[in-house]
Amino acid sequence: MQVSLSTRGALERRLEVAVPADEVNQEFEQRLKKVARSARLKGFRPGKAPLPVVRKQFGEQVHAEVVDHLIRSSLAQVLREQNLTPAGGPRIEPIAMAPGAELKFAAVFEVMPQIQVKPPEEAEIARPSAQVTEADIDAMVESMRRQRPEFTAVERPAEDTDRVTIDYTGVMDGEPFEGGNGTDVVVVLGRPENRPELDAALKGASVGQTRTVTVTFPAETTTNATLAGKSADLTVTVKQIEAQSLPAVDDAFCRAFGVEEGGVESLRSEVRKSMERELADLVRGRLRSQVLDALHSHNPIEVPRTLIDEQVQQMQLEAARNMGVRDASQLPPREQFEAAARKRAALGLILGHIIQSEGLQADRQRVEARLEDLIASFPDPEQARSAYRKSREAMRQIESAVLEDQVIDWFLARAKVNDEPKSFQELTGFGRESETR
Repeated sequence: MQVSLSTRGALERRLEVAVPADEVNQEFEQRLKKVARSARLKGFRPGKAPLPVVRKQFGEQVHAEVVDHLIRSSLAQVLREQNLTPAGGPRIEPIAMAPGAELKFAAVFEVMPQIQVKPPEEAEIARPSAQVTEADIDAMVESMRRQRPEFTAVERPAEDTDRVTIDYTGVMDGEPFEGGNGTDVVVVLGRPENRPELDAALKGASVGQTRTVTVTFPAETTTNATLAGKSADLTVTVKQIEAQSLPAVDDAFCRAFGVEEGGVESLRSEVRKSMERELADLVRGRLRSQVLDALHSHNPIEVPRTLIDEQVQQMQLEAARNMGVRDASQLPPREQFEAAARKRAALGLILGHIIQSEGLQADRQRVEARLEDLIASFPDPEQARSAYRKSREAMRQIESAVLEDQVIDWFLARAKVNDEPKSFQELTGFGRESETR
């Protein structure tokens, strides 16, 4: 067998392989005799047809099978001998495949890149460091109170945060329009989703009072495209004004949030636990992002086009599912995923190299813990657990995620990790929205 290897670019290789004619003919004759032993041909008992008749009837089919077999077997042998690892399925280019002659073909493919991971000790990672304080818990409980406001009818002009019930009629260019009338419509003044012109008109209004206001619909409105960017005149009548108050933090309030026993103390304890879990997850996420960014930027590698294309396709499908698109012709353009796909593919190779070189294996306790987290939200956790365990692909994905976590831990244990003091609010952004209301 003759072999010629050429390099095209950093990763692409072209192998030319020639299988001698006598080897091709020998394989052909062996397969033809095997076919003859079971062939059913008209006028002959099964397996008794003369070989020339069998050759005439099945020769072309057998030759095609021989070519396919020899391409696969000879290519596998050459790849082993040349110590080559294709990144994807080779593209076969026929050169000579005539019956009775030598078989010659070319295989074009990309090889996996050589990876050398720089020592993690050279990297610096900033680890956010924060604690959940009593003030943070106070702010969270206050936010929970705002989730359950109470409203009481009042006999005064409307103020910010009041709930105002109105009737309205509208005209556009002096004519009524679809959606221009409303009865018993409730507006809580000061909400960011309100039309600002309507908010301004209702503040200071009293029950029974009628006001006229001009509102402009946003250009990007999706509720009624015919109104986009247009203005309408609304005649608004105030029917009821209710002042907003926040509930007392008592046993009833605690029960509304699922705390049946222990009252306020238990509620605050549960709130603390939830906030600490959120904080831990956020810190872990920040560390993970930094580690992956460091691995990618410190270890530049040439990524096989095959792997990039696989990631692009996967990201296109994920985006389509999120948008509710089922038609394959409506997939988002691949260009917008190219950079992210290249990074994802590169990180997959780097992480795989570390897992192999460090001899990492998925920690069974972590696998079980991640499985329990996944099934916790299912209506029937037992059924979900059984389904996951029966799916090799699902369990493989869990194990891959666990192995990635173990690589993160391996990196952090060796890198220079500097604590960066932060507050709960700085890390989570909690409280900023309420401060601006």
